[in-house]
Amino acid sequence: MDLSLSDEQQAFRTLARDFLDREAVPHRTQWDRDESVDPAIVPKMAEIGFFGLTIPEEYGGLGGDYVTYALAMEELGRADSALRGIVSVSSGLVGKSILFNGSEEQKQEWLPQLATASKLGCFGLTEPDTGSDAGNLTSRATRDGDDWVLNGQKLFITNGTWADVALIFARTSDDGPRGVTAFPVPTDTPGFEAREIKGKLGLRGRATAELFLSDVRVPSSAVLGEVGRGFNIAMSTLDKGRLAVAAGCVGIVQGCLETSVDYATSRTQFGKPIAAFQLVQDMIADISLDADAARLLVWRCADLVDRGEPFGTAASKAKLFASEAAVRAANLAIQIHGGSGYVDDYPAAKYLRDARVMTLYEGTSQIQKLLIGRAETGISAFV
Repeated sequence: MDLSLSDEQQAFRTLARDFLDREAVPHRTQWDRDESVDPAIVPKMAEIGFFGLTIPEEYGGLGGDYVTYALAMEELGRADSALRGIVSVSSGLVGKSILFNGSEEQKQEWLPQLATASKLGCFGLTEPDTGSDAGNLTSRATRDGDDWVLNGQKLFITNGTWADVALIFARTSDDGPRGVTAFPVPTDTPGFEAREIKGKLGLRGRATAELFLSDVRVPSSAVLGEVGRGFNIAMSTLDKGRLAVAAGCVGIVQGCLETSVDYATSRTQFGKPIAAFQLVQDMIADISLDADAARLLVWRCADLVDRGEPFGTAASKAKLFASEAAVRAANLAIQIHGGSGYVDDYPAAKYLRDARVMTLYEGTSQIQKLLIGRAETGISAFV
């Protein structure tokens, strides 16, 4: 698996793993119990380069390729998926949206801060009544002189209470998906409120919020790209977001494999390690196979991005397979651990709780199948 990686890519993966094993893995159980990671780890992750990957150096980033980015997301997913989302939403969804669609002024204003995590971003797309059907969102932006006034509500927003800028998608006309516009909104703007959501099944350490916009006023220069292009911006950005989610899921599968092997080779029953039992090896083999298959799908997608080729369908395939594989792997890891897998003294239970949402956000497994089906047949099942 490693033969296709360059020395630089391999070195970054080693750096990332060593850092996370030292700074995150020993604390992830407590963060999960507390329902909050320690914010102090964010600038430390920025120093390693997690937030600056694939953002050009001219905007304060590290540059770099998407295979390296995928490796970083995998290591974050293995260590603690809560951390992966902080990075991939802030510098990924928000940063990439601004990088590829923003004015030079917007890039200069936000990208250096996002690339160094001196400021964090959140992606305000999902609403209480619009999840998969994002083209029919109801938050609205109304023109008022030289300003836009935003009103509405967003739900399940990663980084919502931590973010300094929210990329808000709001309706500027009633023309369906063509009536949506994107606005980077500073979260200290009057009328902007974020309320944290507690009691999540998984990703408990990550700040997830409900956003409320009440007469939030931004200048016309705040429009990202063009009026009416917000839906296209969201969909194109989510393709790269799916790559990040898929890579994080590979990390979950790899983590399940490592903890299962460690436990099975040290746990003794009937006078021998349980790794000696055929059915335990059967489960470990299934996890190992899924890890390799998911990783190769992710690397293929990342390579397509790096070569400037179409990658949307590849991203859907990687996200679909890797997210479902993460759930399978975590279930098997719990089975291998037996009763020990059902408590949080071992990471298997957390891997399962974190994995479960991966089949839901940034496009459910069912949405990914419709995207793949449309690519294969040329017929859309969405209309």
